[in-house]
Amino acid sequence: MAMTASSPRVLLRRLREVMAGSGSPQDRLNLVVSQIASNMVAEVCSVYLMREGRLLELFATEGLNPQAVHKTQLQVGEGLVGDIAAHARPLNLKDAQSHPLFAYRPETGEEIYHSLMGVPILRGGRVLGVVAVQNRTMRDYTEEEVEALQTVAMVLAEMVGSGQLVESSAFEESVAAALPQRLEARILAEGIAMGRAVLHEPRIEVARTIAEDVATEQRRLAGAVEGLRSSIDRLLASSELVAGGESRDVLEAYKMFAYDRGWLARLEAAVDSGLTAEAAIKRVHEETRARMHEITDPYLRDRLADLDDLANRLYLHLTGRQRGLPDQLPDDAIVVARHMGPAELLDYDRRRLRAVLLEEGSPASHVAIVARALDIPLLGRCAGITDLTDPGDPIIVDGDHGQVFIRPQEDVVQAFEQNLAARAQRQAKFAALRSEAATTRDAVAVSLHINAGLLVDLHHLDDTGADGIGLYRTELHFMVRASMPNVSEQTDYYRRVLDHAGPRAVVFRTLDIGGDKILPYQHDDTQEENPAMGWRAIRIALDRPALLKAQLRALLAAAAGRRLDVMFPMVAEVAEFKAARTILENEVARMARLGRDLPLSIRVGSMLEVPSLMWQLDSLLPEVDFISVGSNDLVQFLFAVDRGSPRVAGRYDPLSPVVLSFLRSVVSRCDEAGVPVSLCGEMAGSPLEAMALIGLGFRTVSMPPAAVGPVKEMVRSLDAGRLSTFMDSLYGSTEHSVREQLQRFAEDNQVVI
Repeated sequence: MAMTASSPRVLLRRLREVMAGSGSPQDRLNLVVSQIASNMVAEVCSVYLMREGRLLELFATEGLNPQAVHKTQLQVGEGLVGDIAAHARPLNLKDAQSHPLFAYRPETGEEIYHSLMGVPILRGGRVLGVVAVQNRTMRDYTEEEVEALQTVAMVLAEMVGSGQLVESSAFEESVAAALPQRLEARILAEGIAMGRAVLHEPRIEVARTIAEDVATEQRRLAGAVEGLRSSIDRLLASSELVAGGESRDVLEAYKMFAYDRGWLARLEAAVDSGLTAEAAIKRVHEETRARMHEITDPYLRDRLADLDDLANRLYLHLTGRQRGLPDQLPDDAIVVARHMGPAELLDYDRRRLRAVLLEEGSPASHVAIVARALDIPLLGRCAGITDLTDPGDPIIVDGDHGQVFIRPQEDVVQAFEQNLAARAQRQAKFAALRSEAATTRDAVAVSLHINAGLLVDLHHLDDTGADGIGLYRTELHFMVRASMPNVSEQTDYYRRVLDHAGPRAVVFRTLDIGGDKILPYQHDDTQEENPAMGWRAIRIALDRPALLKAQLRALLAAAAGRRLDVMFPMVAEVAEFKAARTILENEVARMARLGRDLPLSIRVGSMLEVPSLMWQLDSLLPEVDFISVGSNDLVQFLFAVDRGSPRVAGRYDPLSPVVLSFLRSVVSRCDEAGVPVSLCGEMAGSPLEAMALIGLGFRTVSMPPAAVGPVKEMVRSLDAGRLSTFMDSLYGSTEHSVREQLQRFAEDNQVVI
C-alpha cells in the first residue's frame, strides 16, 4: 500500500505537534516513530542513533520488541542498518532477510518482517543514525515513499542535534583535544604560510524545519535562487581572473551548476514535501555530501564540491546573511574547509589570505586552478582538519612537503621561522641564478624545462629562467571547461601559449584524458577496474580520431610560421605512433591544399612510459623526431604499482637499479640513433634524482617550475663525468635502492642537493 500525495506534509505537521507537546525526549521519540509508522502504513518504524565507537543503538521502535530499545547495537557496516550508515545511502528491499548483509537480532522479534526501507539521518555531513520502516509482506516501497522518509530523516536530524529527542548526555560528539596536530596533505598549489585558522563554511542553521505555507516557501526559494545567479553573473563580469583564460572557463562551469535544472528541481521537491526553504537547502546539501563520500572519481567529487558551495551561497541569499569576511578576516588568515568552490575563494580578501586547507580537493579541481592563478598556497586531502581546528588556532602550512601543523609547539614555530628565513635566502640565490647557464663543472650543458598545463603557469618561464616547456599538458584546458573547445578556441589558446613562450620551445602533449582525468562533457559509463591502464590517452585518440584531428588542426594553425613540437602519450606499440603521425601528416596536407600557413618546422615525438616500447626502439626510433620519457607512469608500470594507492605508492624507489638500468638503456639507444631524448616527471624535480638522470646521460629534463632553481644549483656544482663513472658500479646492484650511495657521492663531491 502506498501513501497518498499529501502524506509527507501531514506527517510533518504531526511531528511538529509532537515537538510542541510535553514529555521527556524519549517519550517524544517514541511518539515520533509511532507517527511515522502510522503515516507510512508500516508495521515497524525504528530509529537507531550513533554512539561512541561507531555503534548504532536502537533508541526507539514501533513494532519491534520494546525490550530491545537501548540494548540492540550494530557496528557501522554491520547488517542492513549498519550498511545504510556506512554508505550514507538509502536501502529499499522487498525481501530484506534474503540480503547477504541481513544481521538477525533475536531480541528484536523482527524475523516476521520481510520488507525494509531505511535512510540515513544526516547532519553536518555526518551520519547521526538511521530510520527504518518494515512490513510483514514483501512490499515494494515507491520512490515517493523513500523521498518522504528522507524528508523525515532530515527533520529528525535537526531534532536530535538540538536535543529535543535525545538527552544530551546520551549523544556525545567527540572533539579534538587542544593538542598539537600534524597532518599529511596533498599539494594542490605550492607555497608556505603561517597564520590563524578561519573556518570557511557558513553553518546552515534551520530554526524552522516544517513549512507553514508551502507556496510562500517556494517563493522564498525562487527569490534566493535568482539572487544567487545574479551574484555569480556579477562575479563573472567583474573578476580580475576573467582575462586569464582558464579562470573564465572555471567560473562559467561553476555558473552552469547554478543554472542546473536538476539541482533546482531537487530543492523545489524538498519544499513541496513540506520543508521550509532553509530545510530544503540543508537536505539537498546533506545528500550532496553523502554522495561525495561514495564517489571515488576525483573529477566528479570536485564537481559535487561546487554544488556544495552553491548550497552555502544559496542559504546566505535566502537568509540575507553576509559573510562579512573583509572585516572579520585576520591579517594572516589560513582558511580551513571541507571543500571550496572557486567563487568562494574569490570572496576572500587576498591581502589577508595566506593559505587554504581542504579535506577534499585535487590538482584539477576548480578551486585549485584558481588558487594557482592567484599564487595562494593550497593543500588538499587534509584528513579531519575541520574537526581538529578551532577558529583562531595557529597553523603552519608547509606546501613544499605537504604538511600541516595545527597549534604547533614553540620549537616547531621557531624551526619554521628559521626555514622561512633560509627559504628567502635560497629564493634570492635561485633568482640570481635565473640568467646563469645550467652547465656542470666539467662543461656539460643541461637544458632545464618546466611542466605546464594552463596559461597561468606561463609566467614561470620568466620567473625561473627555464629554457622552455618540456611538457604542456593540453588536457587541463579541456578539463576546466563546461564544453568541448572547438578548433577556433583551441587555436587561439595554443597561439597564446606560443606567443608567451616566444623563442623558447614548447612541447605539446596531445590529450591524455581517461583514467582519473575525465572531461565534464565526456560521457562513458564503462567502469574500468584499472583505469590507469585502460582506455586513455592515444587509445582514445585513435578510437575517436575526430578529437585528435581537431586538436592537431588547431596546433598547426597556432604554430603557423614558427616551430611546432608535439608528442603522443601512452604509446605501447609502434603501430599506434605511426597511426597518430599519419593523422598529423594528413592534417598538414589538408592545410597545404587550402593554402593555409604552416609551421616553419614540425617535430613529432613519442612519450616512453609503457615499458613494451623499450623492446620496439629499433622500429620506433627511425619514425620519431624525439623521445620523452614519462617517469611517473613508467615507474608505476615497471613495478606494477598504483602510485595513487597510499599502501604501495612509496613501496618502490625510482632510484632503484632496475629503473636506472632501464633508463640508461633508453638513453644509450637514442644516442646511437641520433634521436634527442628527454625526461619529464617527478624524477626531474628533485635535485638528487635529477643528478642521477644526468649521470645516466640525460641532457634535457622537464620539471615543476619550483624545482628549476634547486636543480640548476645542483647542476652547477656537479662533475658529470665523475658521476657517470661512479654510477657504472650501481646498475648491477640487487639492492632495493641506491639512494644512499648517490647521497654519499653528493656529499663527498660537494654537490648541492
